[in-house]
Amino acid sequence: MPLLTFLPPLGAVLIWSGNMTINQLTVGSIAPSSIAFLRWVLALAVLTPFVLPVAWRHRDAIRRHWPKLALLGLLGMAMWQGLAYVAAETTSATNMGILAAMVPLLTVLLSVLILREAPSLGGTLGGILALAGVSVLLGHGDPLSLLELEVALGDLLMVVAATCYALYGVMLKRWPLDMPPWVVLYLQAAFATLFLLPGYLIGPMTPVDGHNVWLILYAGIPASIITTFLWMRAIRQIGASQASIFINLMPVFSALIAMAFLGERIAAYHLTGGALVLVGVIMAQTLTRPLGRLAPRTTRLNRGPR
Repeated sequence: MPLLTFLPPLGAVLIWSGNMTINQLTVGSIAPSSIAFLRWVLALAVLTPFVLPVAWRHRDAIRRHWPKLALLGLLGMAMWQGLAYVAAETTSATNMGILAAMVPLLTVLLSVLILREAPSLGGTLGGILALAGVSVLLGHGDPLSLLELEVALGDLLMVVAATCYALYGVMLKRWPLDMPPWVVLYLQAAFATLFLLPGYLIGPMTPVDGHNVWLILYAGIPASIITTFLWMRAIRQIGASQASIFINLMPVFSALIAMAFLGERIAAYHLTGGALVLVGVIMAQTLTRPLGRLAPRTTRLNRGPR
């Protein structure tokens, strides 16, 4: 394949990794509830002139599928990124990038449970390796510390966030939606905005100023709109399975960006835990020989994180 073919997924993963650093920079500058809400308000404001006319033409399909769109918006947009902003207050961008790389693996595991897809050799062995890596990471090099609950709250929140996004991808596969992808994205963003509105109103409601407006701009446009365009293009060019492998680069990009802009230092347990997680995820994506036979349900292409 031409090298230019790999630029869209690389660009999407790089922007997502940069958003892990943005999550850290929001601490003290803007409340998690504020940026989680305002980023989607901005995305909706940008998308509405272009997508709303198309959405109106598909209003019958929207009327049929709105409960599914609401749940997808809750899992993939409100919970995934909302929890990440809260997690940034008690964990590092490096940890967030490593834990976010669990999404493809968790998607494989949830597909077995929900879609009845046969587990693969890579999914089984990779799951064991990734679990070991997460234990090393969460225990800061001492997995036994998990028995004493000595785990940062932010790390646990990122595990929950990654699980929400993996479930989001599985439900996208399970529910065929007869609408254009941009309309599906637009409706999910609209529902996510509604779900995040109560938290924003309860506060603390941080005013938008010169110190945090660029954080909102990055989260609302590159990390929400541009990445979606790049990811859809990547899926068209190389397929969903091949594109998802690029998510494994998030820990590397996140660590490098955090070192450059936040001055974070990489410890040995970061390297060990991250390597185990990455190897586990890669195995799950590449060793696809099924271990058994299950009756698969209707599938649909997955999207990457926002």
